Amino acid sequence: MAAVSVIVVVLVSLLVARVGTVALTLTGLSSEAARFQARSAFFGVGFTTAEAESVVGHPVRRRIIMWLILLGNAGVVTTMGTLLISFTAGGSHLTTVIVLLAGLVVLALLAVSRPVDAALTRLIRRALRRWSDLDVRDWAGLLELEDGYTVAELEVEEEDWIAGRALADLTLRDEGIVVLGIHRRGGGYIGTPDGDAVIRAGDVLTVYGREDHVEELDRRAHDEQGDRAHELAVAEQARLEAAEEALL
Repeated sequence: MAAVSVIVVVLVSLLVARVGTVALTLTGLSSEAARFQARSAFFGVGFTTAEAESVVGHPVRRRIIMWLILLGNAGVVTTMGTLLISFTAGGSHLTTVIVLLAGLVVLALLAVSRPVDAALTRLIRRALRRWSDLDVRDWAGLLELEDGYTVAELEVEEEDWIAGRALADLTLRDEGIVVLGIHRRGGGYIGTPDGDAVIRAGDVLTVYGREDHVEELDRRAHDEQGDRAHELAVAEQARLEAAEEALL
């Protein structure tokens, strides 16, 4: 029974580490990074990596790691206590060792099985999405918001350069600015709008691009100077893209 108890504890430990891995992927970490960080936290290894810094700086990831550390320590204590009781009590130690080794081999085979891993991941992901609030992604990490890039919201006013015009006419992509979504005044949301979408006063745009370009667009007025500013922004974006291509 002691050997069976150890096997059960190890099985639960593997499941907890897997849940932690899937939970971390829901926050935007890659599968490999999430697996490494979950196992490091659960088993108390404590590697210091760039991913570890991104985990500590993210509130949801930090909470996941905290639970993994707590549960990992509890699992180690339980396993060691069970093994100690097993080998200090009477009975056949050989039988205990055989049962323990056989159980661990089976668990190891299940752990490396791709079908089992895929099925378990789908099940855990479905359960976490239904019963938790862990779908809080690190958009800065996912979109690689560095080198001056940002995601921002722009509230459109009557006198703005973009007001009353279709996205196809604005050609904001030529400036390096992508409109991710449009929140309509009074409700309604358009995700990944196409060129036919008309920007109206009162809309709130979610945009992605270089921070200085986004700030200039937010200040741009609906006049000849605004048109000139657009032309300059397009030329500046072309220059930046050419410089980036030269570095590749």
